[in-house]
Amino acid sequence: MSWFWNFYEYILSLFWSSEMDITLLGLQNAGKTSLLRVLGGGDFTSDSIPTIGFSMKRVRKGRVNIKCWDLGGQPRFRSMWERYCKGVNAILFIVDSADPATLQIARMEFEALISKPSLEGIPVLVLGNKNDLADAYDVDSVIDIMNLKAVDDREVSCYSISAKERTNVDAVLSWLVSKA
Repeated sequence: MSWFWNFYEYILSLFWSSEMDITLLGLQNAGKTSLLRVLGGGDFTSDSIPTIGFSMKRVRKGRVNIKCWDLGGQPRFRSMWERYCKGVNAILFIVDSADPATLQIARMEFEALISKPSLEGIPVLVLGNKNDLADAYDVDSVIDIMNLKAVDDREVSCYSISAKERTNVDAVLSWLVSKA
């Protein structure tokens, strides 16, 4: 009987599917590539190679096809972020919630990014990754550190996640699908 439902879903997807584009941004080592691998149904690996420039992966959730742009977080690639965010359905900004030394830099980069007129109104989901680590900040602390309550020109949400443990990954996908 499951083959019938698979076939039924396939036929529906041919006629009633949505496409959306998102970008995954954040400083180096925040876990963007690991999150994307997990969102796509793959396994977490601790030996990810840093993204050089950008990579693209497609993720399917129900009847929504999501084209995900994973952008490098090193300083030399941050000037590309605006270009890959123009016209997307949503921006995911990932921070390492267990690394206090990088959170202020992440906040400055986030504020610089969302101040760009070309990105006005694009919804943003800030993800405090690595909540599986004992010293990780909770979601309320990430909201405060990133000054998210001050953003009033777009929808901004924030979740505490762990790509490694898959914590709140389904909530991220549900949020994304709601923007399709």
